[in-house]
Amino acid sequence: MRLSLIVSTYNNPAPLDAIFARLAGDGTARPDEVIVADDGSGPATRAVVEKWMKEGPLTVKHAWHEDKGFRKTRILNAAVAVATGDYVVFLDGDCLPARRFTQDHLALAERGTFVQGRRAFVDETKVADLLAGRTTLPHLALTGKLHGMLKGIRWPVPVIRRNQAQRGLIGCNLGIWRDDLVAVNGFDEAFEGWGIGEDSDLGTRLYHLGRQRKFVYGRALVFHLNHPQLNKDHVPDSLRRLQETILTKKVRCENGLNLHLSSVKKT
Repeated sequence: MRLSLIVSTYNNPAPLDAIFARLAGDGTARPDEVIVADDGSGPATRAVVEKWMKEGPLTVKHAWHEDKGFRKTRILNAAVAVATGDYVVFLDGDCLPARRFTQDHLALAERGTFVQGRRAFVDETKVADLLAGRTTLPHLALTGKLHGMLKGIRWPVPVIRRNQAQRGLIGCNLGIWRDDLVAVNGFDEAFEGWGIGEDSDLGTRLYHLGRQRKFVYGRALVFHLNHPQLNKDHVPDSLRRLQETILTKKVRCENGLNLHLSSVKKT
């Protein structure tokens, strides 16, 4: 089974570089390809991507579009369109994957389900020190600067809950079969703005397709690099749109992955 890892980013090159380094240094398993879903970043981000394209040992692709505001759903769909893996894992560019991240997702992949991993949180005041190598995740845990620490521990045996619940649907650590993404037409590009809506909408439509969520503790871990929150004025509209998806049992969105698959076929 081929696994495509899609990393979303926007003008945040230092964490992106750290993500690449962690993936490259994980000898247990590496993704078959890493696709950077870039929501219009500038030259500093491009330099990081091009460095890893040249250095290896990862196969790296760069999906980019012009910066016209927060359009994460659009660039994620563009990345899915060029993905060649049977299975797609989504990772946010402000989340560092733990060792065995890819190996864990490969082991958890199961037809009829999608995988929702968990995340621990690095205190915002310590993010720069962590990225610069002046501290470590174990030290942050010991000093109380790693929040939700139990979600960042790789347990001897994972705890897996199978459900179709709304709680905890997040896109920063998410594994989905590519043909299921095609079936629901990917992310709904009507969702714009940061914070709430697009991930829950995608998960809800996967439920309506008949898929269950594997809600996993103790495997496929990530560490979120806390940062100031962005504007959330769009949230009421996003919540109304999500509620419509829930009530109508919608499976496919109107404007999604289809807008990008056609262009890939033509090139």
